[in-house]
Amino acid sequence: MSGATGNVAVVDRPPPAARGWPRARIVGTILVGLWALVGIGLVVYMIYAWNPELFARYAPSYLSGLWITLKLVGISIVIGAILSVPIAYARMSKNRLLNALSYGYVYFFRGTPLIAQTFLIYYGLGSFRPQLEAVGLWWFFRDAFNCGVFAFSLNTAAYQAEILRGAIQSVGRGQWEGASALGLSKMQTLWKVILPQALIVALRPYGNEIILMIKGSAIVAIITVYDLMGETRRAYSRSFDFQTYIWAALIYLSMVEILRNAIEWIEKAITVHLKR
Repeated sequence: MSGATGNVAVVDRPPPAARGWPRARIVGTILVGLWALVGIGLVVYMIYAWNPELFARYAPSYLSGLWITLKLVGISIVIGAILSVPIAYARMSKNRLLNALSYGYVYFFRGTPLIAQTFLIYYGLGSFRPQLEAVGLWWFFRDAFNCGVFAFSLNTAAYQAEILRGAIQSVGRGQWEGASALGLSKMQTLWKVILPQALIVALRPYGNEIILMIKGSAIVAIITVYDLMGETRRAYSRSFDFQTYIWAALIYLSMVEILRNAIEWIEKAITVHLKR
């Protein structure tokens, strides 16, 4: 703020920089130090508890479980992306029925735990075995992996629909009007003008959703799917060695870190034209 007294301008100077260590900085430093000690402790434990025979015995199982995890997440993300398009369209529709149905779908799958949804499908649909056999669907739902894919696809479709809807609505209305002035149809405008801009906005939320799916995929181990966590539980039940869980944590952390860096690289590549 500035003012004037007669012909002399008065300028308010910024407050002097705080000296010493404020309370927030002290607490943050202590927490970082504690995490660093935990990390060092885990490294020391892994060095002293390293068991080459245990690793050689269960490494193939971990690779098998990792493949199941990647397959589960990959299929679910793709199916969810396909389902999210009509759901997002219905959420933006002026048709009250479509809007209400899509809102109810999104509200349910975003408002209830993924583990509860997985149990409802795996255990709940099992109660309708005669009906499913009558329509020829029991072959699909009797497989725990298929039930996991079904539950995860429905769940991520709700989140991806909201991501897509928010990204599309973030594009200015002037883009639609400009495309219309050029003679483009609504579908051409959506695919050639709106979506390329919306996907830039949605890239990081999509990346976060995939990361959450990777970490949430451990749920399927409870319904007898031998994914990475399923194989980890089996390895621990046979060896009672705590480092089997540390291996799993490091693999999950590696997957998340690789995906995070990939998202950052893609974002930089597609936003070059926005940087000066």
